[in-house]
Amino acid sequence: MIQQLPLAVRLNDSATFDNFFAAGNETVLHDLQTISQEFIYLWGTSGTGKTHLLQAACHAAGSGSAYLPLDDEAIVPEMLDGMEQLALLCLDNVDVIVGDVAWETALFHLFNRVRDLDHRLIVSASMSPTALPLQLADLKSRFSWGVSYQLTELCDKDKVLAMQERAHRRGMHLPMEVAEYLLKRYPRDMVSLFELIERLDEGSLVAQRKITIPFVRELLGS
Repeated sequence: MIQQLPLAVRLNDSATFDNFFAAGNETVLHDLQTISQEFIYLWGTSGTGKTHLLQAACHAAGSGSAYLPLDDEAIVPEMLDGMEQLALLCLDNVDVIVGDVAWETALFHLFNRVRDLDHRLIVSASMSPTALPLQLADLKSRFSWGVSYQLTELCDKDKVLAMQERAHRRGMHLPMEVAEYLLKRYPRDMVSLFELIERLDEGSLVAQRKITIPFVRELLGS
């Protein structure tokens, strides 16, 4: 069952702390789980797990939380009004609003309101808070107040292990040679690779076949 949150933004059931392959990112995972910081800024390239961790934090926090992906055009600055009342607010992809005066102003005031209530705010972006080209200097300084973590991309060996672990959690056996085949021939970010795992799982159930390289070629057309 997918959890319903304010503004009809929904969480992915698989985005939990237990389901996050943390190789190289153990410190940030620990701090998110132990709620040791009021403000956390996560940054890294696509596929490093930012969205997964934000949604996992909301899963752990329960009903007093909300996840907002700012790259969703349906989400507008006015929606931030009153969000400081939540114990935890997670804002994904804040870099997409850079240069938008209305958004930057709304985020600045939200940050102050959240701080006044001693609630928690976690944001993510593709670059560090100092590199983020915000127009509002006060917002830039706010983003530098808390703890900043750069999420590192998994090495190839860990990507294979992460795929096998995700497959195992789905009750599926993913042989090493198949995982390596996928890594060599398909997009290498973990979001895309996990989507392939889902497709293979569903396809093997329908076809009642084991996951092999010939089956992958047949199912995925390569």
